[in-house]
Amino acid sequence: MLTKVERNGRAINKGLESYFSVINIKKEYLCASKTSISTMIAIDNTIVSEHLLEKKFVCDINACKGECCVAGDSGAPLEQDEIAIMEDILDEVKPYLPKDGLKAIEKQGVFVIDDDGDYTTPLVKGKHCAFTYFDEGIAKCAIEKAYYEGKITWKKPISCHLYPVRITKYKDYEAVNYHKWEICKPACTFGAKLDVPVYKFLREPLIRKYGEDWYKQLELADKMKK
Repeated sequence: MLTKVERNGRAINKGLESYFSVINIKKEYLCASKTSISTMIAIDNTIVSEHLLEKKFVCDINACKGECCVAGDSGAPLEQDEIAIMEDILDEVKPYLPKDGLKAIEKQGVFVIDDDGDYTTPLVKGKHCAFTYFDEGIAKCAIEKAYYEGKITWKKPISCHLYPVRITKYKDYEAVNYHKWEICKPACTFGAKLDVPVYKFLREPLIRKYGEDWYKQLELADKMKK
């Protein structure tokens, strides 16, 4: 349930007194650069950055060229249970993979363990995600293409689906943070033009991750703060 909503150190609703600072992620993944500091909203076992309600964001792939699939010093983060899914769908995804990506996957597998012990997608020669293909200079996801063409029922790793949100897991809760990255300026500009906050742009993946009830509580938090 929604337990705390606070802004600028002041509880909005009676009895809501706790304050949280966003926990910064030091490592850079594909699709992640830095985390801003914001007030947090506690929903069930998550604490959510208020930036999800305040910041505007809508992907503009024609402007950014899918750079989030290319930039970064590690592959896209993977949940442990996603590894088996990726292994199961690999044969269906292979026709959409370029030769260098397929070669990287055959050599490294569908995942690697990075220096911090985290599961990530493999890279092609230390550069872009091995599951990336290029369409007229725009980096796109081969897994997602297979999904849209009806070959598989799994869209893509949840970390990719949730961008620009990153989730950090702790013993008793998960921190749900907004990540700001220079290459996504076009998405911020486009989102501001359309007046779409991050959490509304990410409605589908947030519900995929946490469920309808959780998302409704986030919507309630947005209404309460206005």
